[in-house]
Amino acid sequence: MKVVQRYKLRLERKRFLIRAWRKARDLLLVADRTDQIRPNDVLCFVTLRNERIRLPYFLRYYRDRGVSHFVFVDNDSTDGTREYLAGQGDCSVWTTPASYKRSRFGMDWLNALLREYGHGHWCVVVDPDEFLVYPFCDTRPIPALTDWLESSSIKSFGAMLLDMYPKGPITTQPYSEGQNPFDIACWFDSGNYMIKRNWDFGNLWIQGGPRARLFFPDNPERAPALNKIPLVKWDKNYAFASSTHMLLPRGLNLVFDEWGGEKASGVLMHAKFLDTFTTKAREELQRKQHYANSHEYKAYAAGLQEDPNLWCKWSERFINWRQLEILGLMSKGNWA
Repeated sequence: MKVVQRYKLRLERKRFLIRAWRKARDLLLVADRTDQIRPNDVLCFVTLRNERIRLPYFLRYYRDRGVSHFVFVDNDSTDGTREYLAGQGDCSVWTTPASYKRSRFGMDWLNALLREYGHGHWCVVVDPDEFLVYPFCDTRPIPALTDWLESSSIKSFGAMLLDMYPKGPITTQPYSEGQNPFDIACWFDSGNYMIKRNWDFGNLWIQGGPRARLFFPDNPERAPALNKIPLVKWDKNYAFASSTHMLLPRGLNLVFDEWGGEKASGVLMHAKFLDTFTTKAREELQRKQHYANSHEYKAYAAGLQEDPNLWCKWSERFINWRQLEILGLMSKGNWA
């Protein structure tokens, strides 16, 4: 990598850290339990808005897998999200009415809180509809994974975002609070993915799946990115550059083996396509707070008018993480 490019990325990282420091002033404290955080705790950081119905299962899922403390930024919810989280003994909560878009889609807020509370911890950074599946997740908690990563001198763990969906129109199977969303959205695309390398940041850029084929059939290159780095041994000088798609310093994005082998990787099972999605898409389109003038939500709004069925004859029903490894969507690498 050229010296000039390295210098530019260093300046970019400093710019993100300065933005985070400034945007931290947007955040209003609701519940601070960070004094409970112990040195080896795995932490989870989330930005959200109006996700009350998802939270009981989300919290149970990550608690069961070894997350000790949750740090939430609530972006002015109106459905009881903030109040519910404030009542949870392992959650620290901030709120803000400020612009999601002007905070780089929440990442300035999370970078600020990661710098303050995440330093020295393994941190899970996800949305409330993302559920990390990793090798041996049915028998080993996240701290077992992070212990192995640390012993292997690995500081970041990559995952592909896997859109899950039901069979049939998404509005015909109502989701109930506390329910496992994958009881309903249990299907996924096993193929239909495009991969290229982002040479500036060193990460893989993945697109495709049901959103590309249904909502962006004529412009698949505009479909959402599916590459994520949801688990990082955080340092106060790190910064997410674009959602959780890529990080700085650049080396944290090398979550694949450059020498032809396979690094351990996971999947983020994405429970976006429940019956609540139609209302959510309509709300977000009106708010106009998302990337590229909300072009993604414009596509959703147009596609959802006919209550589409994302299922197709090539859809696979989810069984377990080993199935995902066989399909080449994740890898256990040399973790045995």
